[in-house]
Amino acid sequence: MSTDPTSRTGFYWDERCFWHSGGNYALTLPVGGYVQPLAAGGLPESPETKRRLKNLLDVSGLTSELHVSSAPEASREDLLRVHPASYLDEFKAMSDAGGGELGLRTPFGRGGYEIAALSAGLATTALADIMAGRVDNAYALSRPPGHHCLPDWPNGFCLMANIAIAVEAAKARGEAPRVAVLDWDVHHGNGTEHIFYDRDDVLTISIHQENNYPLDTGALADRGRDAGAGYNINIPLPPGVGHVGYLEVLDRIVAPALEDYKPDVIIVACGFDAGIYDPIARMCCTMETYGEMTARMKALAERLCDGRLLMVHEGGYSEVYVPFCGHRVIEVLSGTQIRVEDPMAETVRIRQPNDGFNAYISGVIGEIAAALG
Repeated sequence: MSTDPTSRTGFYWDERCFWHSGGNYALTLPVGGYVQPLAAGGLPESPETKRRLKNLLDVSGLTSELHVSSAPEASREDLLRVHPASYLDEFKAMSDAGGGELGLRTPFGRGGYEIAALSAGLATTALADIMAGRVDNAYALSRPPGHHCLPDWPNGFCLMANIAIAVEAAKARGEAPRVAVLDWDVHHGNGTEHIFYDRDDVLTISIHQENNYPLDTGALADRGRDAGAGYNINIPLPPGVGHVGYLEVLDRIVAPALEDYKPDVIIVACGFDAGIYDPIARMCCTMETYGEMTARMKALAERLCDGRLLMVHEGGYSEVYVPFCGHRVIEVLSGTQIRVEDPMAETVRIRQPNDGFNAYISGVIGEIAAALG
């Protein structure tokens, strides 16, 4: 399906991704003992943040301005470039048998394998369309997410490494010799880091709340290995960083790194859990923060790689606020005149860090920049 085939911004989604489910959790705790079941759902990673984003796009009219498409599932060949056959076979068998859980906080039901492959397929097709010039930039509403998934061990709600699968498929076609992946999900992009840690053909950058998830990855000193030495950048931030701090990180660390690397395409692991209302993180970003960050990335992409920019949806667990943040990202990507205003704009403005805290964070950012060289 395609709403506007002439649009230069692609939007890739599929209702089936919203049907991914499974697991008896309360927030991130397994139900049992003194942990009671929740009345509505289990893990924070639910379909509602994504479904409500799609609904908001429809209601605002922005959907009609985008090139809207589904995608085929990522092929077995695509998946095998990242995940070993043993993992895929175990996942498929468990999925066919009714579901289960292979790793840490990665439950799935019957058909979960196919839905995960579809989620990866949305990212893969979006990147292929960008590289072929069918769209200038794109947003893949992938679910389940992927940036925590290791080749043979899923974790953190992630069952397949969506971005890595898309990147490897592009490289197999002879495209994108140099790829930059910026992860601004509030949690460390440990899966993406691991997959490309010893390579220089993919620059990985992760901005995250330090020691949130995973607890033992994302250190500033982790810079890559062998050929990949210097091509992994971690930016661990203390809790409480808001609009000013995140934009300073992009300006002082991310932009110079991208300008030095000169990628053929920029991919953003677009999590919204640094948002001020997220239940499992403690940052203070706003709808405007995501809009400004997207504008910076779009400008960099236009300057460095002919505008080739892909956003792949990752985390973000406020059912109310994520749709507004996502809408602002897609507004900026597409250059539309449609604007949905932040219904909590005044509240989130008042709740931003004060000047003293911003000055402290600026010092932290300066120390990180100096350590990275």
